[in-house]
Amino acid sequence: MLPRTGRLVPLALAAAATLAAAPSAPAAPSPRLTPATQLAQTYQATARFQRHASAVAAGYVPDQYCVVNPSGGAGSLGYPHFNHAYDGSVDPKKPTALLYEGDGKGSWRLAGMEWMVVDRDGREDTDDDRPSLFGEPFRGPLPPRYPGQKVHYALHLWLWKGNPAGRFEPFNTSVACRPGTTRPPRPAAPATTP
Repeated sequence: MLPRTGRLVPLALAAAATLAAAPSAPAAPSPRLTPATQLAQTYQATARFQRHASAVAAGYVPDQYCVVNPSGGAGSLGYPHFNHAYDGSVDPKKPTALLYEGDGKGSWRLAGMEWMVVDRDGREDTDDDRPSLFGEPFRGPLPPRYPGQKVHYALHLWLWKGNPAGRFEPFNTSVACRPGTTRPPRPAAPATTP
């Protein structure tokens, strides 16, 4: 008589052969990640961008201007660094932009990130395609803010520098733009006469 393990080996081999011959079933959808898991993924994926050179090497292009709250409210974004390969991303590991503070002397500090998704119908009065991430709905639909930008949704996350206004608020009240570092105002369109 074979020992118990000796009897199980032929059964295991037969089961393996049966499974190998059977048509493969479609893969089950991956379970939805919790907000805490998504945040952990973002921490892990963006930690290397504490080194500014790593962000640039990964395709994040620095904006030359520090972005202030256009409504005149408190706070700013700092200097956005966009990687347009991630436009439309809702992957916690692939933000569309990294948000840095600059000291004017070449030193950069990662403060947060932003995800941007174009609105499907391009209308600001509908929001049936609003994405979410970290359990937070994206803001929008928002109007274009620069030439070529489309109506979109955005989500900001202040992961590397606290925001007294809230972790997901668009503008960080503890990030300031130094004088002379913001985008000059656009000239007013010339008045037309009838």
